[in-house]
Amino acid sequence: MNDDDLLTTAPRTTARPMTIDPDAVARIGSLHVSHKPWDSPLITPAMSNTMDRHERYRLTNRFVEVRQRPCIPVSGEIHFSRLPRSRWEERLRLMKAGGVTVIACYVFWIHHEQHEGKVRFDGNLDIAAFVRLCESIGLDVVLRIGPWCHGEVRNGGFPDWVQAVEVRHRTNDPAYLHLVDRWFSQLGTHLRGIMGPASNVIGIQIENELYTEPQHIIELKKLSRKAGLSAPIWTATAWGGADLPHDDVLPLFGGYGDGFWVEADAPWDPTFREHFFFSHVWDDPGIGADLREHLGSGNAGVHAGTPRTPSPLYPAATCELAGGMATAYQRRPWPRALDVAAVAHNKIGNGSAWQGYYMFAGGTNPADNLQESHATGYPNDLPRFDYDFHAPIGTSGRVTGSFAELRKQHAFLAAFGDRLAQMPSSLPDTLPDGIEDTSTLRWALRSDGHSGFVFVTWHQPHIPLAPHAGARFDVALEAGTVTFPSRAVTVPPGTVAHWPLNLEVGGVTLEWATASPLSILSPGTSPTLVLAAEAGIPVEVRLPEGTSLRGPVDEAGSNTFVVDGNALASGSVVLEARSADAALTILVLSPESANQAWILDTAVGRELLLSEEPVWVAASGNLAGLSRGMPDVRRYNLASAAFEAVPVEGALPAPPVLRPAVELVRPSQPVPETFGSFAGRASAPSRETIDALSLAYKVQLPADVFANGARAELEIAWAGDVAQLLVDGVLVADRYWDGSPWVLEIDDAGITPGADVTLQILPLSTAARVGLPLEAKRRLDASPGDLGVLDSVQLIPWCSWDEKV
Repeated sequence: MNDDDLLTTAPRTTARPMTIDPDAVARIGSLHVSHKPWDSPLITPAMSNTMDRHERYRLTNRFVEVRQRPCIPVSGEIHFSRLPRSRWEERLRLMKAGGVTVIACYVFWIHHEQHEGKVRFDGNLDIAAFVRLCESIGLDVVLRIGPWCHGEVRNGGFPDWVQAVEVRHRTNDPAYLHLVDRWFSQLGTHLRGIMGPASNVIGIQIENELYTEPQHIIELKKLSRKAGLSAPIWTATAWGGADLPHDDVLPLFGGYGDGFWVEADAPWDPTFREHFFFSHVWDDPGIGADLREHLGSGNAGVHAGTPRTPSPLYPAATCELAGGMATAYQRRPWPRALDVAAVAHNKIGNGSAWQGYYMFAGGTNPADNLQESHATGYPNDLPRFDYDFHAPIGTSGRVTGSFAELRKQHAFLAAFGDRLAQMPSSLPDTLPDGIEDTSTLRWALRSDGHSGFVFVTWHQPHIPLAPHAGARFDVALEAGTVTFPSRAVTVPPGTVAHWPLNLEVGGVTLEWATASPLSILSPGTSPTLVLAAEAGIPVEVRLPEGTSLRGPVDEAGSNTFVVDGNALASGSVVLEARSADAALTILVLSPESANQAWILDTAVGRELLLSEEPVWVAASGNLAGLSRGMPDVRRYNLASAAFEAVPVEGALPAPPVLRPAVELVRPSQPVPETFGSFAGRASAPSRETIDALSLAYKVQLPADVFANGARAELEIAWAGDVAQLLVDGVLVADRYWDGSPWVLEIDDAGITPGADVTLQILPLSTAARVGLPLEAKRRLDASPGDLGVLDSVQLIPWCSWDEKV
């Protein structure tokens, strides 16, 4: 490990060792696993079964049932109060197109009742309208009602006046409960008529990151019911060894590959690193560690207990898998697409029954001074407005690379989740011997004893992995041992794969394949199985004797076939598998095509489309989307077994990227090494300091960018410490520099024709004690003095389009 590969060079911390079975070393390629059945009988807890029964949702101790079928829901966090109401529908349809089935959202008390007695549910605070909109789109909802939520919001979501009341917050102090009762009653009144057995509100989270007050969680649940708030599933966050009332809440877990909450000069923490390994330990003691150390109300001085596994009453479920990461002043991680994908994929392989992401769509605080900060006693300063979170869908609505990576996983869960949900996870005999192990392949099995999926994740950030040579798997199932592929392969770094074993589709069985199942099209009598090839790994398919395979393949013996790599390089190949009484079309997508694949349920059924740009299903049931000009969207035609262009209307020829006139109106002044600290962590500069010391530019937007209601993003490439955007002298947006581009939607930023737009960039001292991603740190280190640079400002137009029918 090189020091340059981490944010800092502080001493390492070693995690719990992982076990090794020495007898397994002699087995084939050391990659042996035996299917292990469920360790307890199937049971149905009272929650959602005898209590709070629902027409569609039901829990077992192994999986979630939806419409009487096992499934693996996918929830994505989006905060309605951090988005303009005009963007709600587009974001929600885009999330659904990305495979999200459940919307999760905090309900921040401080956003609704900044002043005591003046409760607002108007505009982008209209939670009832948001829930109804989700229902119209076909999305279920989990409301995370707190009353303490956090989400990097001031006071964790308590209004200042609540924070100031002399009560024992987050406890059963009657005076505190009276305040909560009044707030929950307001919320219940606003949501009246929405809850119930047929509602799309299928979950309610009580509190957040509360570790030592199980009776308080019970009391909050009672107050929620009293207010008319109800759902079949009640949840609470379980990380940090939280003491929860077992019968009353489903424990939810999380997993972040990096985080802003550790010290600026900390190495890559073990609590982050462990998520890049397969494991049956679900707790993440790192989440909320800063709060446990610095905040009171039942949490002060609390340290994470023994890492816990899911409750025997409920399945393993998550609500905070890393969709990205927030940026604090003192530490600024920038997770990349594969970082996000690897953690999520590992959780599926570990046995996840519910994939929940935080955040899935970023946003902006609805007003200034609503962020968490040193001023509120929180150990980290957060931006005043920015909550982009490096999420799969950024604040402006632009999708990031993680969106495509997760979209593939979610398509897999939509098509195969009913099978996968019933498959326990089994770990291989030989496991890595700790978080420093970069040679032992990381993989796991989910199987019902006859069929299953082998999960391989060979990626981690900061410390690169080398190609893993000689990979050949030996999987012992109840039906016999499956050894594959026919020849050992080298697993390249960046591989995120789930390979099928004894997968039956339409009466045809694949004994195994070295390509990941993506979806099933036309799952009736003539189905098409869609497989996604892995970069650098030949696609092999093994079929039972008596089943033939036609297409661009070479025979490798024992009814094993290798897909022609040259044919696949065109983007896809079509194969036809036939047994005595069944036929199956197999569509294999190249890695590049798989990254463009969208599996959408349209007016005509489940469809496969290829598009590099956003596409979703409109209210009409037809396609719609955004593009930089004429969209290139191709639909797979089952009859012709070929991709065909989707006819569109509304799009225009690609408008040029515009470069607005930028004028330097004030040079920067020397900046200090520090602007102070709190709890040993660097404090962000005040607005007055930024005004006094920053570079200032006037940005003149061309008038034609506002013509015909066109949409445009302002993309700012810069380097420094803090940037702020002011419109007519009013601060509307800010950003801490981490090397990523800053992207704003001009309408959402309040930029109108003739507006006075000012961009401020505060330089960053080369001696500043802030943690930066590697690329940004190198740029700072190479700077001869304070780093404050505006690289470019671009206006990027976008066109809306609809499918032409």
